Amino acid sequence: MGRAVLTYEDYAALPDDGRRYELHDGELSVTPAPGPRHQAIVGELFVLLRAHVLARGLGRIFVSPVDCILADTTIVQPDLVFVAAADTARITERGIEGPPTLAVEVVTPSTARTDRTTKRQLFARHGVPFYWIVDPADRSLEAWILGGETMQPAGRLVGAEAGALPPFPDLVVSFALVMS
Repeated sequence: MGRAVLTYEDYAALPDDGRRYELHDGELSVTPAPGPRHQAIVGELFVLLRAHVLARGLGRIFVSPVDCILADTTIVQPDLVFVAAADTARITERGIEGPPTLAVEVVTPSTARTDRTTKRQLFARHGVPFYWIVDPADRSLEAWILGGETMQPAGRLVGAEAGALPPFPDLVVSFALVMS
């Protein structure tokens, strides 16, 4: 007998207990609530990206938890989500219905493997054009871009290195900036 494949309806019925629930191809993924350092990085990055996005009218940026409903059996909650102005119709009461323009994950020891492999593959398969991975352990920001059916490396900044990462060619970022 095969495993049960969960859907959005099953996902929506899960308890609001502080854990982070996601569906990866119908399989439930549960992680504990993130810690203070993780949330501080997410907050700093949100402030930086939000100011840039709003000043230029580029679209909308959201901080987790917000559901990205990539399919009825694939719902994720990236730490940050950017939806370009042309795609804001995807923003509904349920969440982001379809691929966001950019998904950002701040990895922790318990999420690193999922963020670097499972989610990167899910994002590619569901057409997410850009993906950033922020790794506090090695003080890095990695940018990935959808190339065909896989995510391709598009830039990496380490420590105090500063530069622009897609999809924001005129925004200078660095790991040091988000750790201030």
